[in-house]
Amino acid sequence: MCAIALGVALAFAVHLINASALEEFSRAVRNVQGTPDLEVRSPQGQFDEIAFSLVAAQPDVVLVLPVLELNTHALSATGRRVALRLLGVDVLKVAALSPALLPIPDSGNLGVGLLQPNTIFLNPEAITQLGLGSSTKKQLQLQNGLEWKQISLGGRVAAGTEPLAVMDIAALQDWMGRHGQLTRIDLKLRAGADPQDFVQRLAQQALWPPQLRIATPVAASNKLDQLSRAYRVNLTVLALVALLTGGFLVYSVLALSVAKRSVAFALLGVLGMTAQQRLRLVLFESAVLGLVATVLGLALGAWMAWAALHFLGGDLGGGYFAGVQARLHWSPASVLSFGGLGVAAAAAGAWWPARQMQHLALAQSLKGSSVTETSTAARLGPALGWLALALGLAYLPALDGLPLAAYASVAALLVGGLALLPWLVENCIGAARRWPQGSRRRACNVLEDPPHSGAPSDMPLKLLALERARRMRAGAGVAVGGVMVSLCLSVALTVMVASFRQSVTQWLSVVLPADLYLRTSSSSLAGQTAFFPLALIGKLAKEPGVARLATQRSLSLPLDPAKPNVSLLARTIGNAGQDLPLVASLPNIQAAQYSGYPVYVSEAMLSLYGLQLGSGLPQLEAAIGLNPDASKPRFYVAGVVRDYARQSGSLLLDLSTYQQLTGDTQINELALWLQAGTDLEALQQRIRFLAEQGDNAGSLIDLATTQEIRATSLRIFDRSFAVTYWLQAVAIGIGLFGIAASFGAQVVARRKEFGLLLHLGLTRAQVRNLVTAEGWVWTSVGALGGLVLGLAVALVLVKVVNPQSFGWTMDLSVPWVRLGVLVLAVVAAGTVTAWLAARLAAGHDAILAVKDDW
Repeated sequence: MCAIALGVALAFAVHLINASALEEFSRAVRNVQGTPDLEVRSPQGQFDEIAFSLVAAQPDVVLVLPVLELNTHALSATGRRVALRLLGVDVLKVAALSPALLPIPDSGNLGVGLLQPNTIFLNPEAITQLGLGSSTKKQLQLQNGLEWKQISLGGRVAAGTEPLAVMDIAALQDWMGRHGQLTRIDLKLRAGADPQDFVQRLAQQALWPPQLRIATPVAASNKLDQLSRAYRVNLTVLALVALLTGGFLVYSVLALSVAKRSVAFALLGVLGMTAQQRLRLVLFESAVLGLVATVLGLALGAWMAWAALHFLGGDLGGGYFAGVQARLHWSPASVLSFGGLGVAAAAAGAWWPARQMQHLALAQSLKGSSVTETSTAARLGPALGWLALALGLAYLPALDGLPLAAYASVAALLVGGLALLPWLVENCIGAARRWPQGSRRRACNVLEDPPHSGAPSDMPLKLLALERARRMRAGAGVAVGGVMVSLCLSVALTVMVASFRQSVTQWLSVVLPADLYLRTSSSSLAGQTAFFPLALIGKLAKEPGVARLATQRSLSLPLDPAKPNVSLLARTIGNAGQDLPLVASLPNIQAAQYSGYPVYVSEAMLSLYGLQLGSGLPQLEAAIGLNPDASKPRFYVAGVVRDYARQSGSLLLDLSTYQQLTGDTQINELALWLQAGTDLEALQQRIRFLAEQGDNAGSLIDLATTQEIRATSLRIFDRSFAVTYWLQAVAIGIGLFGIAASFGAQVVARRKEFGLLLHLGLTRAQVRNLVTAEGWVWTSVGALGGLVLGLAVALVLVKVVNPQSFGWTMDLSVPWVRLGVLVLAVVAAGTVTAWLAARLAAGHDAILAVKDDW
């Protein structure tokens, strides 16, 4: 019951945490986005407000709401920078589409008009993070470039779970220097108007900008759902590992229960209970226990999810829901689904013990004899069939962006490994039996005529343990099946995480070639408002100790309205093979055939946008304000790079090309190569001093060395995978409980055998050693099988699941030392549990059990 309850609790908690965070984010998006029928957007983000007058003049339009959206930072009461989303709206019309964005003046500021310039309205999350909850402060500082600009606090808005601020759109345009610029236009059409006909008529107007898109709003929650779905599914599957190993524990415990009650079941059979009724009886018992355990698991999972959301937030290490303070959301469908999984796991674990009760030999069981295992050879065909099926499934593509076939491949590998376990036991132990004939002859002589001087030899016990472990090979599936499965999955996850971490480390060494990095914002979304003044960049290039300076423009582009934004990184690209983490590139001869500009895309772009080497990029042309020309594309994919930091995709373009095509000369990231012997701390102080001299705020510059960035990145990586380590530990713990229960069942079923050995002269210590030796042999073989099978599963995870889930590849890296320690720990733990179970074998009941045959 504990195993099933724990498995259900882990899976249900992971589901609730992710579902609650996504629901809370969706609710916040609905409050901010409102309920428009259509919206007008531009791929490059901002566009000229001339489109507003064209839209407002249409007869089918009932309401038009212009919106200007910017991302910046605000200075908290403690001097900390807080990311802030700025929305400029028509405050006289916003209530009709988005009531949650309507500014509400404070009680002390009722005289402040909603149209007052230099006045901002904050939502509750912004007030909390800025430390303004109990403050009477009426001024706030916002970042613009490298300057702090002061603004007045006028009141509050109710929308959003992220820090959000609302201003009148005209005031925001003037305050941020965005005259005549809009981000989107929300439209409300009259009743009965056809949106498709409206879009066609508007697009045919002569003055309509061709780069603008008119479509039904795509909620940001849908984009986040698409982006985080693979992560959530993978984490849920990982949580179900505990439930899978719990099913093996049910199998072991019910085998123990059936072995203990074989005489009672035989008596029921003699009294008239049919084989089918005995089968249903065992299944009914397991279903009742599984149902009770599932109810406990659902309650425990709900409590774990509430605690995680309350104390840790809805992030779970993935970074998708960072900052979202979610409340617990659940649905009856999810409760029934995970409840059904728990009952199904219990029923599946009970099926084979129930079948044993169905085919019970009544007369022999009434005498107290257990049905022994036949000595037929282990069947290799079914195991090879499952393994071949796993190989075929691994080559299938993803379905709807999810590696469902790869998951089925892992399941087939597990089934095939369990089916192969009896054959593995027979052949591994058979190899151990092939000792020199002299040793075997001496052992047989000891069995026939034990020496009278000194302590008796242990060789007969060793031979007996080996021979019985080999002949009871199917029993090994009961005893170590759970350990083999849990160790297999733990090995696979260990190899996958180690491979990922090693690949990230190598990637960081390529993308961080400089000594010192400067940036104006930790988010590419704030690149619109946070940038370096060109004068400051010139001074830094001439600063003593700086050998070379490189600039980069980072911004977020909406290439597809239905997909998350893509990061554009415009930087100087000299030798792509040395400067970029290339995975593939066009040969020089083939690249010479293209007349456009080369662009390097991340691996995620290949699956998200269907790109390949040599493909054109009309989406990029539209996103940076160029009119796409299908006959002569300006950009082509010259190479594919690794990018583990941006799952939604990234593009790398030469900086001079970007500036030439767009006229955008803003820079928000700098890389500095230092001369030998340069004092790093003194240089950082001079950089901030230079920024202060130009009427800028030196504190707005983030400085970090390569070592600091690498350490921070790896720390974030380890935190993201921390939950997997806990789930591995739970799975192995359940597997060890399973082997304890399995050996307990073996001891009960073999009590007459142990009693006979005690009557023949073996001591209780020798009987304990016999059972412990069998446990060591079985656990060792199971650990060996789990190691080999885990490496095979790791190949599927590294080469199939991760590329299909996240779009990036990695190099296989096997941490042999860590795996060796893991295998030895499992073997030692399994041997100890067998020794604990063996203490029952030499008890008084074993001697009395022989009376059943007298």
